[in-house]
Amino acid sequence: MPNRLAQATSPYLLQHADNPIDWQPWSAEAFAEARRRDVPVLLSVGYAACHWCHVMAHESFEDAATAEQVNRDFVAIKVDREERPDVDAVYMAAVQAMTGQGGWPMTCFLTPDGEPFHCGTYYPPTPRHGMPGFRQLLDAVTTAWTRDGERVRTGAAEIARSLASVELPAPAAVSPEVLAEAVATLAREFDDVRGGFGGAPKFPPSMVLEALLRHHERTGSAQALALVVRTGEAMARGGIHDQLVGGFARYSVDAGWVVPHFEKMLYDNALLLRVYAHLARRTGSALFTRVARDTAEFLLRDLRTPEGGFASALDADTDGTEGLTYAWTPAQLAEVLTPEDATWAAQLLEVTEAGTFEHGSSTLQLRRDPDDPQRWQRIRTVLAASRSLRPQPARDDKVVTAWNGLAVQSLAEAGAALDQPEWVAAAGECADLLLGLHRVDGRLRRSSRDGVVGAAAGVLDDHACLAEGLLALHQATGDPARLTAAVELLDLAVAHFAGPDGTWFDTADDAEALLHRPRDITDNATPSGAAAMANALLTASVLTDGRHRDRAEETLRVAGGLLPRHARFAGHWLTAAEAMAAGPLQVAIALGTPDPGVPELLARARALAPGGAVVVAGVPDAPGVPLLADRPLVDGVPAAYVCRGFVCDRPVTSPDELAGLLR
Repeated sequence: MPNRLAQATSPYLLQHADNPIDWQPWSAEAFAEARRRDVPVLLSVGYAACHWCHVMAHESFEDAATAEQVNRDFVAIKVDREERPDVDAVYMAAVQAMTGQGGWPMTCFLTPDGEPFHCGTYYPPTPRHGMPGFRQLLDAVTTAWTRDGERVRTGAAEIARSLASVELPAPAAVSPEVLAEAVATLAREFDDVRGGFGGAPKFPPSMVLEALLRHHERTGSAQALALVVRTGEAMARGGIHDQLVGGFARYSVDAGWVVPHFEKMLYDNALLLRVYAHLARRTGSALFTRVARDTAEFLLRDLRTPEGGFASALDADTDGTEGLTYAWTPAQLAEVLTPEDATWAAQLLEVTEAGTFEHGSSTLQLRRDPDDPQRWQRIRTVLAASRSLRPQPARDDKVVTAWNGLAVQSLAEAGAALDQPEWVAAAGECADLLLGLHRVDGRLRRSSRDGVVGAAAGVLDDHACLAEGLLALHQATGDPARLTAAVELLDLAVAHFAGPDGTWFDTADDAEALLHRPRDITDNATPSGAAAMANALLTASVLTDGRHRDRAEETLRVAGGLLPRHARFAGHWLTAAEAMAAGPLQVAIALGTPDPGVPELLARARALAPGGAVVVAGVPDAPGVPLLADRPLVDGVPAAYVCRGFVCDRPVTSPDELAGLLR
């Protein structure tokens, strides 16, 4: 019989609905049952595309004897970290404090009051590699609870108090010198041989790359641009990038970008689309242009939902095996290609008899440009068609507000920059879904699935990332309703999430009370909510009446001490700081009668304006577009008005004059 997860909207929870363990969703009722039975809570947190979550589920959660033990001695709660990032953040802090590291699946044992007393991640079914077996751990926890319960409760209360007392770094001014120091820190941590930062596992540093591009544009730093170009090319040519149909995997298990962890996440691909589109227009590189186009097409083809949103992820596994869909052997190439093409493709794509992955198979890499591009495109089409007949990874079709906000922003920005109106249209459809379905009684919800909105409240990054997306969409379309909606979201966030002195909480002031109210300021795989707020507030201040500027500056000061020392984990903060140091640059283009195409002044502005700049076009004094107020035509022809901060140049009417100002 299905357990109490059967009515969930989360695909991850539904994956566990038929487990013999009597899982419950996170709820007050579950903790009340634990108090009534006087048993601890087993909290298990994961997500649908998580490989080791699946492993632990198959090994332990589907085992009848394990389930009998859990059901007898615990109340079992299952949480989708993507649906409840607030719960995940609170208990991940406990895992990291107790073990020195984190990850998923997360396994925590709690008192009936929700206080953690033992935490970890994956546990094998039997002892292995120094780890206790899961049932062995269950026995130990039950023994401690029944024989020494008072000491366990006292220790858990102390842990809860210490987690709630974590302080933010001291605020500091964000000066050009601080930004230069942050770039110097990144240069020291850069992998000169393989690109990227640090060693294995290696994650795409999307937000850091965007910040470095903006630093190059503001200062002319050749070093900053070189770090981005080297990393962008290494990722694009490696196995982490799907060479057949586009899109990037979550991370590389090695330092050389060869073997990915095969899950494909919406947020990674949205952030990478933005970076590669920015790189393409800054460098003119055919490689970066192709990668941007392929990444956008991946989003639209493989992650778009029938309602117009974007699904969260494609699974890391196919039929329980990592890489089954994606890896190739020379023999498999020979099955679908002519002998000559198979040999040529194997050399081009680094497919060897020894293999670069498991069981003699290889991930596909494209370490050099093909000497015959037409031949490569023909072979690529054949291989992609053949691969589509293989078993495919499952899709987590949950629509997360924050991640879809990132997709709206990237598709709007990239579509405008690379003249792809269909990308901008898709961003608009996604925004309509989020504003129509995910707003309930004037408040934002975290996610939906199959057109049904979930119960979980929106957190800070939902408001901030959606606001950033709407602001980008307003610039791409000129639609004042997008600007109005973004400002409404920012005002809502200020009312419910803002703390003292520029700080932000990740949960609303009227949200469910947890052990403590989380406020993480460091970027992880996605921007921190506070960093996204800094970016959105700054952009909104330029597009409106400037009233959000002071709060943006105050917010940035909170991260000022973080930037020079921990730049790798503050990339989105750095994007806002670079934009602020540049003004931000504002380009308002007064047009005459509506033009069905893209006017040349606007095209030039979109091609040359730096990241973080604001570009708006429309008829003079267009209603709801403050940047076009009092910006008339010049001698009856369209004109561009360029300002930096509070200083404006004279209006210009020729694309070449505009290019000179933007350079």
